[in-house]
Amino acid sequence: MGDSAKTREWLKVARAVLEAESQAIRQVAARLDDNLSRAVQIILEHRGKVVVSGIGKSGHIGHKLAATLSSTGTPAVFLHAAEAVHGDLGIYTPGDPSILISKSGATAELLRLVPVLRQFQSPLIAIVGNLSSPLASQADVVLDARVEREADHLNLAPTCSSTAALAIGDALAVALMYARRFSPRDFAQFHPAGQLGRTLWLRVADVMHQEQAVAWVAPDTPLRQVIIAMTERPLGAACVVDHSRRLLGIITDGDLRRSLLTYENISTVQARDIMTKTPVTVAPEASLKDAARLMEDRPSQISVLPVVEPATLKCLGLIRIHDIYQPELI
Repeated sequence: MGDSAKTREWLKVARAVLEAESQAIRQVAARLDDNLSRAVQIILEHRGKVVVSGIGKSGHIGHKLAATLSSTGTPAVFLHAAEAVHGDLGIYTPGDPSILISKSGATAELLRLVPVLRQFQSPLIAIVGNLSSPLASQADVVLDARVEREADHLNLAPTCSSTAALAIGDALAVALMYARRFSPRDFAQFHPAGQLGRTLWLRVADVMHQEQAVAWVAPDTPLRQVIIAMTERPLGAACVVDHSRRLLGIITDGDLRRSLLTYENISTVQARDIMTKTPVTVAPEASLKDAARLMEDRPSQISVLPVVEPATLKCLGLIRIHDIYQPELI
């Protein structure tokens, strides 16, 4: 088999894996029932944390589920099933719900925990791939993670089964977000670092350029003076304003280049001749995410926005796309 034939065969196998896993998720979604709602209710009614446990690949899924819950309004910790009986059970307080993840539903380390967790009055939520298993029979709520087979050709490696368990965990976490009316502001509070937190937490007013940092010009300012002003304050645009600093238009670097192609003699050209008269603007209280959406979610992307006070229409300054994606400013 030649190299090209091999690569085509590998791609065929990889695509088949994705198709098998997507089919497994569709089947899990079709079987989802009131047990999911019961799990949500149990967790909502408890003011403390959730403890997630598993071992092997199920343990890795448990780590991710605990992290997702914690970042979306449901305090959660991961408990290694084997370490639990060697002192780590100390993380429990009475009534903490447990989410136990097992493909077989017969994981010895988890079954050994069940009677101990009952002493903590812990409601047991099981994510299992076998509804006839010992763990399923002892849990208070069972979430069905069965799959027809794994995605590998040997039907051995946890692929479809781990994906199904992961998807059920995500479904539970998002249902809890919805039930708690979890907002973007709440999300930002738990993600203050990184670009995601930056765009949700910071406002346009926090990073915009204003006053002397901005090139302000009048509508009758000669084009030569506009170029000088934009060169001295290189933000990529000049705000065309009246005497009350109400925004009349914006001139970008692109507008300057186009004007040089349009006018042979620029000595008579004024700011009003080349400005965009109805530019897209953003309010100072808008989030950086909203500002980024205004600049990027459009057929022709823009890189700078005038910041305008909605009540007075006064232009306060400029914000660039570069200002939004600067994590060092956090």
